[in-house]
Amino acid sequence: MAAPTVNSWSWFPTLAIGISLLKCLLINTYHSTDFEVHRNWLAITHSLAVSKWYYEDTSEWTLDYPPLFAWFEYGLSHIAKYFDKEMLVVTNLNYASPATVIFQRLSVIFTDLLFIYAVKECLKCVRRNKEPKDLLEKPVFVLAVLLLCNFGLLIIDHIHFQYNGFLFGLLLLSVARHFQNRHLEGALLFALLLNFKHIYLYIAPAYGIYLLRSFCFTQNNPDGSIKWRSLSFTRFVVLGTIVCSVFALSFGPFIAMGHLPQVLSRLFPFKRGLCHAYWAPNFWALYNVADKTLSVLGVKLQWIEMDKLPKASMTGGLVQEFQHSVLPSVTPLVTLVCTITSVLPAVVCIWRNPQGPRGFLRCVIICALGSFMFGWHVHEKAILMAILPLSILAVESRRDAGIFVILATTGHFSLFPLLFTAPELPIKILLMLMFTVYSLTSLNMLFRKEGCLINCVEVAYLTGLVPLEIFCELVYPLTHWQQTLPFIPLLLTSVYCSLGVTYSFIKLYVSMFTRPKESDKNKRQ
Repeated sequence: MAAPTVNSWSWFPTLAIGISLLKCLLINTYHSTDFEVHRNWLAITHSLAVSKWYYEDTSEWTLDYPPLFAWFEYGLSHIAKYFDKEMLVVTNLNYASPATVIFQRLSVIFTDLLFIYAVKECLKCVRRNKEPKDLLEKPVFVLAVLLLCNFGLLIIDHIHFQYNGFLFGLLLLSVARHFQNRHLEGALLFALLLNFKHIYLYIAPAYGIYLLRSFCFTQNNPDGSIKWRSLSFTRFVVLGTIVCSVFALSFGPFIAMGHLPQVLSRLFPFKRGLCHAYWAPNFWALYNVADKTLSVLGVKLQWIEMDKLPKASMTGGLVQEFQHSVLPSVTPLVTLVCTITSVLPAVVCIWRNPQGPRGFLRCVIICALGSFMFGWHVHEKAILMAILPLSILAVESRRDAGIFVILATTGHFSLFPLLFTAPELPIKILLMLMFTVYSLTSLNMLFRKEGCLINCVEVAYLTGLVPLEIFCELVYPLTHWQQTLPFIPLLLTSVYCSLGVTYSFIKLYVSMFTRPKESDKNKRQ
């Protein structure tokens, strides 16, 4: 069935304006150290020569994003000077005048226009055999709400403070272009994205293999296997030229100055340790807890002498390298091997049987989640890289909708500790409840004829988040352990949520390998 016409989306501008106004209401809320990070980058790029950008270290928050993001900050700085010139002084550390706050908050809201446009393009890609008359039951409307009102993106960008909105806009727009068979545009957008924020290298394998298999190779054998002689050299060269040109434009000036090693050392600081200060809810959170548990049991049962245990500080909430006590310590190389192993089956799957753009999107999600599960020094915020794209599949399939509910709920809940100030407590709880309830009810409504989205065990697990939050926010601060073991609430949150994220990762793989094969023609219907 053809996608709905743009004229049937008269509700979309109202929804976009409404969420933008909500963002404006959050301008005076708490902001994290990321606010100072970006203010400092504004000052660096505005006040210093390009040759000094990646060497400046007056602040501990040194420039550690790829060059295109540095130029983005440079462009913003020329608008910032009309708000408050003092924010552009490199030595004005932790500067946060009212005008500075207004400018930086508005800059995030304004750049979200790209995200809004990308969402609209993604709506054109939604496939549905029967279009209901009720607006609230339309998959395109549900998807628009799930993306534009995403709880995680809202609190990370507009309270905690970052510029993820326009970056995810580039990602979603790139995905939409592949759905629309505009592959060169999709490749260009993704290359730009990589040069804005290198964390998107996580999903580069999905892009590389899909473009090679489905764009550069133009024909299949009757059994669906690749026809090696169908490789289009012209397409391959054009694709390579586009990608290489973006990287040359981004890194070229720094290569010419001989600064590439310094830039790369900023982009990949491996000395930060296996886990971030607040553990991401991934495999390594479970690994850390298992190591700590084994060390405690070993000492109590006299299997291990306490004096021989390395002094582990992994529960101290610090960004640093540490040695595990009992289990083997993990190196960056180990995490790389684990990450590649975790995503390799998905990449092989789209090489052998691409299954159109939806197969590609599923591989993107698995690559994002696999890297989140096993990557080195993963930030908890990276979970959004899987949640947002999964929203597209969630409105088309009951199975994917169930996975989305579990992953989004646990992934979003794991972000709670980022907003630890009292005034933001009711805000984050209310916004989380609204998004979660809407996700569950709207997706249930879309697939009510196909059965429940989640089973009893999954419901029980998600319900467990309620007492966990009560304990971490209300009970634990009243105990004497708050002073001696302040990291315990963060540990409990990470470990509990890691179970849900791990479960979702497994279910995504099961879904990929048990999904009926469809031809690309059927996929596009």
